[in-house]
Amino acid sequence: MMRTPIASMLCAGGLSLLLSGCASLGGGAGGAGTPAAPPPSGAAVAPYRDTLELAGKLSVTYSRDGKQDSSHVRFIWEQSPQRTDVTITAPPLNQTVATISVTPQEAVLTESGKAPRRAADIGALSAQALGWTMPVSGLREWLQGYATAAGGQRFVASPAANTVTTADGWRITYVSWQDGAPGAPPQPKRIDAEHGAIGTLDEMSIRIVLDSPQA
Repeated sequence: MMRTPIASMLCAGGLSLLLSGCASLGGGAGGAGTPAAPPPSGAAVAPYRDTLELAGKLSVTYSRDGKQDSSHVRFIWEQSPQRTDVTITAPPLNQTVATISVTPQEAVLTESGKAPRRAADIGALSAQALGWTMPVSGLREWLQGYATAAGGQRFVASPAANTVTTADGWRITYVSWQDGAPGAPPQPKRIDAEHGAIGTLDEMSIRIVLDSPQA
């Protein structure tokens, strides 16, 4: 499968994701002397903010015509009521490889050293340059623990209610949460998003791990 130059750069700077588990050497669940794990908190995330700045890592796996590919990047996310700006950098040197700006009027994607591309929809632009679709409008909500559910109702995440299927077909799971002060609203740390066929892709999955909030 042919890759765009930027997609090849992102794959070349891929970030290895190491998954590890540990086995308990003590008694099984409910065994003598083993305290029961507390149930997940039902506390909801903080109120939605129109103005927001976040950073983190994004890994995407996608398939086209039966062939699978992936990219691993870092990103800086800045949003205001009428604008979203995303800076995408590639490991290990974190050089900027693309910037995205989205307003109600247009989407602009600029690759390093190239002229800006403009379109009404960032989905088509990102698919052309990155090889995968970046769901900017959805991320404005997902990064804060919100979504529009399949039935049109507003979804508000909590550790106890951490999964939703959105109105446009994304399956969102809030896998883990930031370490916050006691009593503070939970803040997402790892977010997984999956979608079946979308645009020219057979399927696509995204894993986002947000940096810890600045003190």
